[in-house]
Amino acid sequence: MRKIVLTLMAFTIVASACNGKQKENQKETINTDNKMKTIPLTKEGFLTKVANYETNPTEWKYLGDKPAVIDFYASWCGPCKMIAPLLEELAAEYGEEIYIYKINTEEEQELAAAFGIRSIPTLLFVPMEGQPQMAQGAMPKASLKEAIDNVLLKK
Repeated sequence: MRKIVLTLMAFTIVASACNGKQKENQKETINTDNKMKTIPLTKEGFLTKVANYETNPTEWKYLGDKPAVIDFYASWCGPCKMIAPLLEELAAEYGEEIYIYKINTEEEQELAAAFGIRSIPTLLFVPMEGQPQMAQGAMPKASLKEAIDNVLLKK
């Protein structure tokens, strides 16, 4: 009988500790969800949120309300996989200051072709005014931050 009581007490302690950890993890998840994340973009989304190159093929006119970084990537691309977490971190760090869009070139081949994407990752830095600037290849986080600060936010 004593063994059963001790076993039940031990089980109760472990269960309550696990439950407390589960609640703690839920709080972390909730806090993480409040942070900005990268935004997947299709051709249709691009035409309405970034630029409608079909109706205005000769002139760049950005449609967004804040600067953007657009990541042209593929799911099989090693360097793309390397910068993906960096872009997520930057989306969380910069929050409401910029958008970070992701375009899967395998799914959006027409969009990739329209921008002459020949190697991935290719990043398009889109300021509020002026022409966008392209960078090819994986960049370290410090270089990405520098480009965002200098090209997009003019800091």
